Amino acid sequence: MIMQKIIIASKNPVKINAALDGFKQMFPDEAFEIEGVSVASGVSDQSMSNVETLQGARQRVESAYAACPYGDFWVGIEGGVEEKENEMEAFAWIVVKSRDGRMGRGRTAAFFLPPRIAELIREGKELGEADDIVFGKTNSKQDNGAVGLLTDDVVHRQHYYTHATVLALIPFKNRDLYTMA
Repeated sequence: MIMQKIIIASKNPVKINAALDGFKQMFPDEAFEIEGVSVASGVSDQSMSNVETLQGARQRVESAYAACPYGDFWVGIEGGVEEKENEMEAFAWIVVKSRDGRMGRGRTAAFFLPPRIAELIREGKELGEADDIVFGKTNSKQDNGAVGLLTDDVVHRQHYYTHATVLALIPFKNRDLYTMA
């Protein structure tokens, strides 16, 4: 069995494990190894729209590719928020690129943030920092994240990202249905 190399544009263990889990679930007969690399998203530290968040995930993929061109797949995960009718929703985009240039995209489900967390983000804090302030935690973004804190870990951040990684891998699982443009 040939080992395929995944380069993920993050050193965050939650994102690394989520990406690897997604690949293993979609391709159970394949072998993967994963390497995290720290690269910039090219967008705001806290993406503030759906468009900016997707752009950040895409740019992370391209930056990871430039930094580590020896992979078979490159993965970018970017969390973001967006104002919706006086509330703030949170979500993330996952972008996957393969050696042959094929791209896949998947988005997590969205959920609405409590007013105090949204207020802190509007004041310039990142979501993870706002979570830590409100919940009295330290570095929750490398653990269960906002979704885990708000659901009492019914939905953990890693599983939340794994599902979206699976969705981003649909064009790779169904190559004959997705032609390259």
